[in-house]
Amino acid sequence: MPTTALPKTLHLTALAVPLAGWTLHTTVLRRRLTQAQRDPLTGCWRREAFTDRAQQLLERHPDGLLLVLADADHFKQLNDRFGHAAGDTALAAIGARLTEWAGHRGLAGRLGGDEFAALARIEPRHHKLRLEHLARLMNRPVPYGDGLLPLTVSAGAATPHAVATSELPVLMRAADAAMYEGKHQGIIVQAHPGHADVPSVNGRRQGRPGTAARTTPRR
Repeated sequence: MPTTALPKTLHLTALAVPLAGWTLHTTVLRRRLTQAQRDPLTGCWRREAFTDRAQQLLERHPDGLLLVLADADHFKQLNDRFGHAAGDTALAAIGARLTEWAGHRGLAGRLGGDEFAALARIEPRHHKLRLEHLARLMNRPVPYGDGLLPLTVSAGAATPHAVATSELPVLMRAADAAMYEGKHQGIIVQAHPGHADVPSVNGRRQGRPGTAARTTPRR
């Protein structure tokens, strides 16, 4: 190598070292930020991260999305009977199953406690079939210790087309009202526009039974 090229080579090498370090630093920061936005127990997005990403999906794909809200039935009794470790196992299973159901194009979030949400990109003609699959998936016993932990989950579903809006807060309110309409009945209730108008306190008020479409009963 010509001696005149050596200082230039050394200069470029010196520049590359801090650039590589900064790239690594940025990658680590991004990974830590993502981890902070995830619920450590279930791996689902935390509430704020879920709603941010869900809103983005709604803006990009308003016609091909299915929103589900779900929570565990009799969760306090499960904790009291089997212990908090069993409760954590049940929550982790709910998160994993919703994540599996939503797929890589969707997302699942833990809204708090035993309350979860999932948003999946599914063609409307497949909604009924996929909700039937979800009903079976969410209510399977969970392996725990040397046996199986009983688990039942109530869920409500909403779509922009059925509720006549693509606003996420309205969709979540409708799905929540639909879920409480079928609570403990072994069904998934699909929301209609009236569910978005159900009076609620903090999004929690049971609707009147018998006013919405239902999917496969829990087994």
